[in-house]
Amino acid sequence: MKFHDMYVPGLLSIKPDVFDDERGQSYETFSLRDLENAVGKPLKFVQDFHSRSKKGVLRGLHYQHPRAQGKLVRCTRGEIYDVVVDLRAGSPTFGTWEAEVLSEMNHSLLWVSPGFAHGFYVMSDVADVSYRMTNYRYPDDEKVVLWNDPEVNVVWPFKNGFQPIVSKRDSEGTSLSKAVLFAVEHM
Repeated sequence: MKFHDMYVPGLLSIKPDVFDDERGQSYETFSLRDLENAVGKPLKFVQDFHSRSKKGVLRGLHYQHPRAQGKLVRCTRGEIYDVVVDLRAGSPTFGTWEAEVLSEMNHSLLWVSPGFAHGFYVMSDVADVSYRMTNYRYPDDEKVVLWNDPEVNVVWPFKNGFQPIVSKRDSEGTSLSKAVLFAVEHM
């Protein structure tokens, strides 16, 4: 696996080595040792989560506070435009967003450190997304930054004024200026 730092510290783009032959292909999707070496600290994964969404669905921008989660994200079916936003108070990249296309074809993964909001937009007919998380899901801690907040100004890959399919909860998220932020220890 190859680990690439992204512009915003705390994010890693991960590209597995894919081995193709006449039988098909194989590749490693997870190595705790290699991920810990790339992140530079020990990690403990406690929960896996899976979602299936249809074309045009936008989920996010979600985060959990105060019990933050690190997430290892991959798209096992279809293609998504995966977005993260830095919510770490005092970070030089606070409020900055980054995006990565994750798909069953490119096999890429994204490591998202605690302290970020996360979301994705489904570009294929269907997408299956798997998350491996460093903290349990606590519904009372779940927060949402608006996917279309002008303060963040994510450039989503919509065409011709398309409006995504968004849940009620996601459409009622908060602006970046009103979001509950993470302390410096999440940097």
